[in-house]
Amino acid sequence: MTDTTSNTGDTWSVDDSAELYGLNDWGCGYFGINTAGEMTVRAPGMTDGGASLPELIKGIRERGLDMPVLLRIENLLDAQISAVNNGFNRAIEDAGYQGEYRGVFPIKVNQQNQIIEEIAEFGERFNHGLEAGSKAELLIALASLKPGRGYIICNGYKDEEFINLGLGAQKLGYTIFFVVETPAEIPLLIDCSRKSGIRPNIGVRIKLATKVGGHWAETSGDRSIFGLTSNQLVDLVDALKQHDMLDCLRLLHSHLGSQIPNIRDIRASVMEASRYYAELVREGAPMGNLDLGGGLAVDYFGSRSNRVNSMNYSLDEYCADLVEVIMSVLDPLDVPHPHIVTESGRALVAYGSILLFNILDVTRFEPHKLDAVAEFGHEYLGYLSDVLGNLSEERLQECYNDAVYYRDELRELFRRGQLSLRDRSLGEDYFLEIMQQVRRLDPGAEDYQSDSLTLGDYLADIYYGNFSVFQSLPDVWAIDQVFPVMPLHRLGEKPDRNAVLADITCDCDGKIDSFVVNGDIQRVLPLHRMKEDQEYYLGVFLVGAYQETLGDLHNLLGDTHVVSVRLHEDGSFQYVKEVEGDSVGDVLSYVEYDPRDMLKSFRDSAEQGVQEGLITPLERQQLVALFADGMRGYTYFER
Repeated sequence: MTDTTSNTGDTWSVDDSAELYGLNDWGCGYFGINTAGEMTVRAPGMTDGGASLPELIKGIRERGLDMPVLLRIENLLDAQISAVNNGFNRAIEDAGYQGEYRGVFPIKVNQQNQIIEEIAEFGERFNHGLEAGSKAELLIALASLKPGRGYIICNGYKDEEFINLGLGAQKLGYTIFFVVETPAEIPLLIDCSRKSGIRPNIGVRIKLATKVGGHWAETSGDRSIFGLTSNQLVDLVDALKQHDMLDCLRLLHSHLGSQIPNIRDIRASVMEASRYYAELVREGAPMGNLDLGGGLAVDYFGSRSNRVNSMNYSLDEYCADLVEVIMSVLDPLDVPHPHIVTESGRALVAYGSILLFNILDVTRFEPHKLDAVAEFGHEYLGYLSDVLGNLSEERLQECYNDAVYYRDELRELFRRGQLSLRDRSLGEDYFLEIMQQVRRLDPGAEDYQSDSLTLGDYLADIYYGNFSVFQSLPDVWAIDQVFPVMPLHRLGEKPDRNAVLADITCDCDGKIDSFVVNGDIQRVLPLHRMKEDQEYYLGVFLVGAYQETLGDLHNLLGDTHVVSVRLHEDGSFQYVKEVEGDSVGDVLSYVEYDPRDMLKSFRDSAEQGVQEGLITPLERQQLVALFADGMRGYTYFER
């Protein structure tokens, strides 16, 4: 772990902060810092530097909403939909490709009503559709899109009710594709079509042999869960021919997973999928659509590499490569170019959502005033005192190792009952003072390591944030996802502390200890020293994909407030929508408690206390009022 604030001069600029937190690498041009040292967000077409996030927070607080808040910037979702569609349209025009692009958004990535409404609205000019993987998601798609204005791709398991609803919607003019995921779906789809007299648009998902890197590698290759093998695909073709329905086969679907970091994997999968497509055309199927699934990545820390949380390609390269590879396979075979369908979700919605929260408290690992070791104190305390007294630049590593050894020995003595609490406390103080002195003498000593911990780990502060990892950032806990995190103000000041972030759940996993710093992943985040009576705000960026959908009620911390903002070209902004987060009563009802019954039970207990003389009737009234207020309160910390 290196010194994360390497600028050793007396000056610090907002440009230094932008470089430190990688803002220009992962921000995609949407985020910046103004001259006041405040984080800004801007949309394409804005003529100034953007809207100040601290100013947005001020407006949120004035409207009665406490932190934490999920802030949605409508313009960024609009901009990303445009970027993906325009990227493919440019690539198609440049290559002379004869098909069109048909994007669909996978509802599972973010099912929130406001998000789907905006995708339907902003995507209408591109005929951008939706992907549904369940009956509930199909209902959302049918209620959100207008007939004939975008594909609805039906993936996942489909029962008779699901299929009949889709077939009926076809008669209204919806363009619906039923993607066969398993062989068991084939006879059901044929039977529903026969009974209804409606010929479906059938797609088939093929299980590609191509493997990819990243978190979701297991969703690709021979052992992927969904999709037909080559021999099962032949069976499908034969079954459709037998029932005179081969003309219904109009789409080939393949999906390698989410967040694919390496463009070579994408190219290889598109080549294999295109070969399957050509073979289906040769079998006599009309086809016309090639669905290449999701996988378009988001560069969460801007390294432009094939690391898990990054990507080694641009959006334009992604679009051009898909078009080029399809043409390279189909043109020699004189197969007409299909419409290209992709199911990009993460790239569309990640940028538009920011988790905002305040810091409630800080634990700093610094010694108290050091007392001299008593004459009859334990010898290891004397050894630690000697290490501190003999510190020199020539012996830093040795002194570090000795301090760790003696500290650990003192802890073992305490566990055995052979050391007093005060002597252990004194030993910890000497240890911390040695660590601080080693770091002052050599900033590179942050990387000195003992067992699994470094000196930087020993000294990192813990900043307690008013949020829940499990509710708002579940992928941080579940799959070690890295999101950009940084202060929203004071960015003209040099950060003077290194910290990890803890949430307010009583769970040791409720923390963030991987951060985007200086273009890499670090275990600590540079932050500013807290100021008395002044809030300190942080933001977690690129959180629009999956986090709202996967969040849980750990410690019964519920949904945060959600505020949507529309930015204007002149830099002004408008609060478009406010959705209050869960109250305590709300989350209790989710886990099958009845708040009214709970209030009655507590009221009865309080009355019993009055009868027994434990409290007065007035105290009973105050306690019951507090209980009722608690039910109505926000689940997070309220100032």
